[in-house]
Amino acid sequence: MGLLEEQINLDSLWDNKDKATALLKKHSEYKNTYNLYTTIYSDFNNLKDIYALAKEENDSLILQECLANLQELFKVVKQEEIKQLFTDEEDKNDCYLEIHAGAGGVDAQDFASMLLRMYVRWCEKRKYSVTILDESRGDVAGIKSTTLKIEGLYSYGFLKTEAGIHRLVRMSPFNADGKRHTSFAGVHVYFDLSEGIFIDIQDKDLKIDTYRSSGAGGQHVNTTDSAIRITHIPSNIVVTCQNDRSQHRNRQMAMDLLKSKLFNLELSKKQVDKKNIHSGKKAIDFGSQIRSYVLHPYNLVKDHRTNFESSSTKDVLDGDIDDFIMAVLSQT
Repeated sequence: MGLLEEQINLDSLWDNKDKATALLKKHSEYKNTYNLYTTIYSDFNNLKDIYALAKEENDSLILQECLANLQELFKVVKQEEIKQLFTDEEDKNDCYLEIHAGAGGVDAQDFASMLLRMYVRWCEKRKYSVTILDESRGDVAGIKSTTLKIEGLYSYGFLKTEAGIHRLVRMSPFNADGKRHTSFAGVHVYFDLSEGIFIDIQDKDLKIDTYRSSGAGGQHVNTTDSAIRITHIPSNIVVTCQNDRSQHRNRQMAMDLLKSKLFNLELSKKQVDKKNIHSGKKAIDFGSQIRSYVLHPYNLVKDHRTNFESSSTKDVLDGDIDDFIMAVLSQT
């Protein structure tokens, strides 16, 4: 990290703003990693000393606490080990995550909102920042679709494993006959562009519409036509943003998302021999799911790519999906 510190301390650092921003970001990443490893090493040695003392004094309560703390420390180490599996530069990037209700009617829209909560809770546990850029609510319950901007180191690397079709099996709360119901939702993930990557988009290729916000955010975003819909005519990609009361800021966020989608699209075309890095474009219905959430007649969440499963459905839907993510990363 010494050479990097020398570079960021140069008087000429800000002669090139993009280069300076990239260097500072890399320095921050290295510094955070160094601090984390130092903390892990220190915590382990402290636990080792406390354990030895508790064993000598035969203090079962302290021994149990040491074991619990050691297990938590092991989880942190395991997560750091998984990061070594990230081989693509974009894995460190922030990302966009989209959820779309599929086959299953109202239940599918309710399931989409359950997935939204699951990912928001997962992000909260990791201290990732989440911004809802756009949301289309269901007529009865749940959501038809939503787009999230997720900011945090390796957010794309982790969440790219969630791209695909998700299936829910349960007793439908929207069915008067109380019959078991199967519904689907699709998840798409795109990495945010790194500093220094530029996408040239011609104005003639864009169709821009404004409309009144209908999503979350309160009355202040619903009083003017601040929401933005941008259609990229050559690719037929449509992006929307209604997060802010400012039409200008919504337009900027929508353009950032569009650029990210276009870059991801071009990259996927060049990697046709590799696994699709933002899969999930299949029909959102039977036979294409990557994971099933079964709440009736038993409780089970199973990932069909790795066969990893958990009976703690409540915890999984509350954001406890690390084990599923790790299982996918470990086999790639």
